[in-house]
Amino acid sequence: MVILIGILAGLVGFVLLVLLLLEAQYWQRPSNTLEMTSGKWELAVYEPQRYVLVGQIELTNLTRRLEVMAPTVHAEVQLLSSGSLEGIQVKTRIIPRFQGAEPRNDGYWEAHIIKSMGHDPIEVIVEIEGANLSELKVAWIQLHYVSYGSRGRFPKIRHVIVPLKFPAVEDSKRWRPAQNADVLPIKTHLLTHLDDPVSVVKRYVMPHAQPGDIVTIGESPIAIMQGRYRHPSEIKPGWLATRLSYMFHPTSSLATACGLQSLIDIEGEARVLFAFIVGSIAKIFGVKGMFYRLAGEQARLIDDVTGTIPPYDQFIVMGPENSQELCDRIQRETGLSAAIVDVNDLKRVKILAASSGVSTSLLHQALISNPAGNANEQTPVVLIRPTDTFTERATVGLQSAK
Repeated sequence: MVILIGILAGLVGFVLLVLLLLEAQYWQRPSNTLEMTSGKWELAVYEPQRYVLVGQIELTNLTRRLEVMAPTVHAEVQLLSSGSLEGIQVKTRIIPRFQGAEPRNDGYWEAHIIKSMGHDPIEVIVEIEGANLSELKVAWIQLHYVSYGSRGRFPKIRHVIVPLKFPAVEDSKRWRPAQNADVLPIKTHLLTHLDDPVSVVKRYVMPHAQPGDIVTIGESPIAIMQGRYRHPSEIKPGWLATRLSYMFHPTSSLATACGLQSLIDIEGEARVLFAFIVGSIAKIFGVKGMFYRLAGEQARLIDDVTGTIPPYDQFIVMGPENSQELCDRIQRETGLSAAIVDVNDLKRVKILAASSGVSTSLLHQALISNPAGNANEQTPVVLIRPTDTFTERATVGLQSAK
């Protein structure tokens, strides 16, 4: 009997050892990581009754040593308009452009294998037709694809937002008085990842600007142009995010599991947990805001769903990266001083970065009333022109300092 129990115990131990080895081998193996790039897009046809958008994108297999399959790829398009969409028709085509591919007229996507670390190009064509397309603002293109391989089948979506309406420079001409400055909210098209901040300044701001002006851009539009936004469907909240999100104020962007997980993905679980523990202790002693000081700059900058204008109201938008470098680049390429700012209707002005020599007090005074607005004004850029009084006072101050 003892021998039998020993044999059974040995078999159980052997089975457990095999299972542990299989589990270890599983986690060491690469997963089937297939990504789709946002690509480059152009309005190939821009006629009153017909628009044609063409996107050049890639399916990229980031998995080492393993092939990954893309058994399906298809597109859906949501149009945003200031009027009705009645009578407007949308057609989409996805054309494989990789070696050996044969485009089909019936629109069927043939399952495709992407080799390890491979980049296979595809073309997406969106045709929009209607009696009058002038009220269309943007095309939100959702590219659905499936990553199929060693870990199973994973449906994924790449979101691409393409502007369809472009305001004229003359649409921005209403200067407003502010303390020690005049300000001009500047209307732009809906900014997307396809835009470059410097190009936006050159296109919309330079026709209004003169030497000594300061151009300010909201932090969310900058982050959007940098592609720093995620759809909640792409985020998998972990244990920490689902537990801690309940502890934040209901209006905070960290009060949802996906919002908090976005911060955790950037800063790491250890830092967020440490900031929460220390922040909670500090609050007991009457010290507020310690969590945001310890959790990193992104903790204050993340905008959860509903935090920005459509269609970005469906996304979580992170704060921008390399803000100071961008301000320096704008000044270098346009000659205008620049600042990246976070402003709201609660008279809160936060300067993320600014060109050297820019007065932060002037920025606060000029932006305190939030001239860019928090609704759908679509004026993410504000041009500030210091008045002569402020300029003279600043000059006197510099001379006194010398």
